[in-house]
Amino acid sequence: MFDRTRHLAQTRLVDPDTEWTRRRLQVLLGVAVVVVLGLVAGGVWSVVSMLTGTGASGDAGSEADLSAQDRLANEQLPEAPLEAAQPGSLSSGETGTIQIPPPMEVGEVGVATGFPQTPEGALAQLAAIDSTALSSASVRVAQDVITEWAAPGGPTAESWSGVQGLAALLESAGMSSDAQNTITIAVEPKMGFIKGTVGDDFVIPCIDFIITATTSAGQPQQVAAADCQRMVWQDDRWVVGEGEEPAPAPSLWPGSQASFDAGYQWLEVPQS
Repeated sequence: MFDRTRHLAQTRLVDPDTEWTRRRLQVLLGVAVVVVLGLVAGGVWSVVSMLTGTGASGDAGSEADLSAQDRLANEQLPEAPLEAAQPGSLSSGETGTIQIPPPMEVGEVGVATGFPQTPEGALAQLAAIDSTALSSASVRVAQDVITEWAAPGGPTAESWSGVQGLAALLESAGMSSDAQNTITIAVEPKMGFIKGTVGDDFVIPCIDFIITATTSAGQPQQVAAADCQRMVWQDDRWVVGEGEEPAPAPSLWPGSQASFDAGYQWLEVPQS
């Protein structure tokens, strides 16, 4: 027999008429998911957009008044149906590979860091931030992560899509805000692309994660979740930057033709 809680969470995820539609949530949200199933289908993120049904905020003035960073962040990306985030057919075609650097150390709240001041380094840092927050299965830990890894004026412990998505996921599954002992959330960054850069210290990377959620009484459930964030170089590391979270990237099952068509590439850490 199906576990009632797991069945309810899964139903909410696949029913487009419930709060677990793609636009309401990953990973990612970010990271997720997460980002997990419903959380991620919205994005770790890009979760705010998924949960609220809104995109990046671009109404505070004319396009000419916006900074280059804001114009890049507000640039809309293709949308995708919820079904495209679920496991499905894989393509026999090809796409590129992004080689991301390995971390050199562990920073605040256990987030891997030490990545170089490159677009690939920004992508790797975002993956580490999202993964740590979402895999914690704890709203408190996710709040600590964004508090330590966001620049002033960036997402907060209350506003960050990763926090909101994780809270929504745990709530829908009937769990507490600290569910580390009742659910396991695995967050795997599989594909990504660089939406754009402004100078050497501003990058918007987008990552497509696979989120796997397993309760103590259920089988693992998987979904894809995408997250884009403003990443800025601050002192000696990348952090989530000031401003509204970017327009969301589509959550697409990695390796599907749709993921290739959207411009996602495989993420790979070079072997030493």
